[in-house]
Amino acid sequence: MSGHSKWHNIRLRKGKADAQRGALFTKLSKEIILAAKSGSTDPEANSRLKMAVEKARENNVPVENIKRAIARAAGGDGSKDIEEIRYEGYGPAGVAVVLDAATDNRNRTAAELRFLFSRHGGTLGESGSVAWMFESRGLIEVENGTLDEDGLTEAALVEGVIDVRYDADGRSEIVTEPAALAAARERLAAAGLRVTSLALGVEAKQNVAPAGDDAREVLRFLDALEEHEDVQRVYSNAELDIAQIEALA
Repeated sequence: MSGHSKWHNIRLRKGKADAQRGALFTKLSKEIILAAKSGSTDPEANSRLKMAVEKARENNVPVENIKRAIARAAGGDGSKDIEEIRYEGYGPAGVAVVLDAATDNRNRTAAELRFLFSRHGGTLGESGSVAWMFESRGLIEVENGTLDEDGLTEAALVEGVIDVRYDADGRSEIVTEPAALAAARERLAAAGLRVTSLALGVEAKQNVAPAGDDAREVLRFLDALEEHEDVQRVYSNAELDIAQIEALA
């Protein structure tokens, strides 16, 4: 798997082990809200919502919290609307970063993210400041089940899939053409693979490999971004050493 993908999965597992954190519950609730807003509020009729609810349950989010999140998406609780915003900038060692956030106060979120970037020697940029260094991709996470790398690769090579990134820890990443994301998810599910998440994200056209102190500071920076309760997903062009990632996680 790519350095960032490995980092992302480790962060997910780290969050699962520490599921009582309010920030984790907030992130999962926001994903439910965004998923419900994108289609039906019935999980059986909205695959993104169904996966968001399943992930929330896996992380011990109370049923009442899940119900409140769905009601909020439907405008049933009088709360401020949650919107999804993409931010861009440069982190330590000149690493380019794109992140997706969900917030009910974009001014507050922008100010807090600007502080995080600055604190780690980076700069939060304007829209388009680093987007040219990335390309859109569909990103699907699946459970390996009983499949080894060859078996998963064979099962996952359906129309629209660009790459299969096997992770022996149990969940792997399937990369698709953006327009093929939904169709690829359906074909993967039909092939017997359990899809646990999907997103229209980005990947760097060319990676950089920070080393030594730079690598450690990049990891601390990505960690700080992942910890922010408004940040849902982080993408960077850093090719990270797996041993360093494991040590920090």
